[in-house]
Order: sequence, then C-alpha cells, then structure tokens
Amino acid sequence: MTEPVELLLVEDNEDDIVLIEEAFADARLMNVISKVRDGEEALAYLRQEGPYRQTRRPGLVLLDINLPKKNGFEVLDAMKADPQLQSLPVVMLTTSDREDDIVRSYAGGACSYIRKPMSLDQFAKVVKDFELYWTMVSRVPR
Repeated sequence: MTEPVELLLVEDNEDDIVLIEEAFADARLMNVISKVRDGEEALAYLRQEGPYRQTRRPGLVLLDINLPKKNGFEVLDAMKADPQLQSLPVVMLTTSDREDDIVRSYAGGACSYIRKPMSLDQFAKVVKDFELYWTMVSRVPR
C-alpha cells in the first residue's frame, strides 16, 4: 500500500485546474490537492503565512511557469533559496516547449519538466502517468 502524496498545484488557468483535478480524481491515488493561483500565493502557502498558517506543507509542488504576480521561475528560485522549502520536489507543468525554459527549470532545481498536452485525452494520460510515478515509484518528504 502506498502513502498518498499531498500536492500543491500552482496554476492560474481555471480550465487546466479542472482538468488536473478530474484526472487525479479518476486515478484516486493522490488524496490531497491544494491549489493556489499566483506566485505570491504559492510562496505564502508554502511558508505557511497569513491565511495558510494552519496548512500542511505539501510533499510535491506542481508549478506552472506563466503565473501572475510572481512567475514560476521566481517561485522556484525563492523555494530553492529557502532552507525550509529547498528539499520539496518541484515539477514544472507548462505549455512552454522552449529549450531555454526547460534548461532554466532544471538549473533552478526542478526535478521534472512536463509540457501540458493539448488534447483532453493526452492531458488525462500525462496526469495519470505522473500520479503513478509519484505515488508508486518515487518517495517524497512528509
């Protein structure tokens, strides 16, 4: 029996949020998915500040690049500079296929880079494969 992974989804696109939630709900492996919609909110959540004082720190962060207030790279940089957050695995999930973005993500400390597929079926498959890997194969901090 695997332990469920708590996931923080940092995404501002409502359609993508719905797709991701539906895909994870179908697989039923990750039981806690929290979501925030911009980079500043993500850092407040992770640092347990303000309205997030009572939240649990997630075991995995799923981070879009194109976000309001602070983009995904700024969030990643802040996380990796913070001793309390630097060990959290970060997966970049984005529509960008730019080589510069891929290189910058890994150089900044992301452990994976996933391009969002364009079709609903492809997207559901990517999320299911992602979830199986992070719950059945990989280990994340509690």
